[in-house]
Amino acid sequence: MFVVNIVPRLGGLKCDFLLCKRVFTRAFSSRLVLGIETSCDDTGAAVMDETGVILGESLHSQKDVHLKTGGIIPAVAQRLHRENIARVVQEVLDKSGIGPRELSAVATTVKPGLALSLGVGLEYSLNFIQQHKTPFIPIHHMEAHALTVRMIQSVPFPFLVLLVSGGHCLLAVARDIDNFLLLGQTVDKSPGDILDKMARRLSLAKHPKCSMLSGGQAIELLALEGDRMKFLLKSPAGQQYGCNFSFAWVQNQVTQLINKKEEAEGIQEGEILSCVNDIAAVAQHTVASHIARRTHRAILFCKARGLLPQSNPSLVVSGGVASNTYIRETLKLVTDATNLDLFCPPPKLCTDNGVMVAWNGVEKLREGRGIMTHKDPIRYEPRAPFGTDISRQVKEAKIRLPTLKLKIRL
Repeated sequence: MFVVNIVPRLGGLKCDFLLCKRVFTRAFSSRLVLGIETSCDDTGAAVMDETGVILGESLHSQKDVHLKTGGIIPAVAQRLHRENIARVVQEVLDKSGIGPRELSAVATTVKPGLALSLGVGLEYSLNFIQQHKTPFIPIHHMEAHALTVRMIQSVPFPFLVLLVSGGHCLLAVARDIDNFLLLGQTVDKSPGDILDKMARRLSLAKHPKCSMLSGGQAIELLALEGDRMKFLLKSPAGQQYGCNFSFAWVQNQVTQLINKKEEAEGIQEGEILSCVNDIAAVAQHTVASHIARRTHRAILFCKARGLLPQSNPSLVVSGGVASNTYIRETLKLVTDATNLDLFCPPPKLCTDNGVMVAWNGVEKLREGRGIMTHKDPIRYEPRAPFGTDISRQVKEAKIRLPTLKLKIRL
């Protein structure tokens, strides 16, 4: 159970750090990796050396196109990837001053993601490695997100990782670069997905402050001026002892609340409610609290089972929704209460990008793991498991959460 107080105070998280500006000195002895990301709606690429120095990066975002259609249309995303991938890759090669034959490997996201989008990235990569006879490293999208923080911060294995995005929500113990224990995942929708859909239902694209923002960004912005105590959303009945997430009930109850308020104010769907800020605040807080409770249980389970080091245990939070300041602050309070260090990549690296793929490729190249050639059979997987699933063990442990008095700093 969480007793939450809201304290209006400006201040950054100690875990929210900036990317260091680095000066690149060309070193031909260093191995180089080209990372390519096309798992959803962003076409990203980066060239990195094996020390983690970014030599060139480029990202083509499709956000403006999908904002107009109210969501990602796979066929549209596929077309835009095809139109931009060659240019994006050439840009990073030009920026880095690296020729294709100088690359030690090409690392590309092949799972999980939108099938049509993954297909574009893999097709381009296969043609590239066949032409230049470059080794290939297939990348798991969630593993790349989980390990991005190690590029800019020393976070030794094992550590707890929370991945929150528009397509996923999961908790896992990262034991090595390709060894994960899955503690829990969403059983229905992702937090990013429902935040976007609630923003769409609230017609926030018509709000003067939100016209150029994604749904999640719009909710976060309006919530700053809302009262999260204004309305009460009830979580599903019954004690839940596991770490699996469920967000569909949040969307359903917020939709019911919007319908009720539209009727009370005598407005039609598509018009902006007078209490829109309060609804945004309630929705965001409910999502954040649900994530915090599951993360709290995961921490207690890991401590009880000795899955984390006794000295300086860590929680890494990554994925697009990890850019949400309110959710980060909520998690910071949980880690403070349980004596964990909290690490979050900068917002720029929380969303999909070629840098995280290149870094994952670097770590695998160093260890000599998962390296393939153009002659090997390589395929993409829209659905792919993540690590070894021990979520049943978490549920069977029946860990009860202590009451925490939390002050969310804004």
